[in-house]
Amino acid sequence: MAIRKIVTKENPVLHSKCKPVERFDKKLWELLDDMAETLHEAQGVGLAAPQVGILRRVVVIESSQGLIELINPVIVKKSGKQRDVEGCLSCPDQWGYVTRPNKCTVKAQNRNGEFFTLSLEGLDCRCACHEVDHLEGKLFLELVDEFVEITEEEE
Repeated sequence: MAIRKIVTKENPVLHSKCKPVERFDKKLWELLDDMAETLHEAQGVGLAAPQVGILRRVVVIESSQGLIELINPVIVKKSGKQRDVEGCLSCPDQWGYVTRPNKCTVKAQNRNGEFFTLSLEGLDCRCACHEVDHLEGKLFLELVDEFVEITEEEE
């Protein structure tokens, strides 16, 4: 496992759509393991492959259920609303209020290519929506309705 460099908002890879994963092999497993290690090192909640320079539909989320790996995720159902402050590892020191669904259902594949469906709510849902946006080349900054400043003590 290795910690990968997290690219920032200026990098064009973050503004590009990702290609689906077709090969479920050691290379993918290494990417997933590296992303998990990178996420933990950065003390984040979620990380998408474009954030480490890879244009593939791969996401890791540190959820209330533990680490979740989502390959080729699609949000198939959304309900409710929640508005809260978001940040992003690729947009350091930028924070803002974003409205997202409060509940969602995600269909994805695991590291072996097996399909599964996951129901998420609250912060887990927010995180899944944020990371899936990355796979579409969209940053949370495009959805912010009010930017805020957060001091180091508040983080």
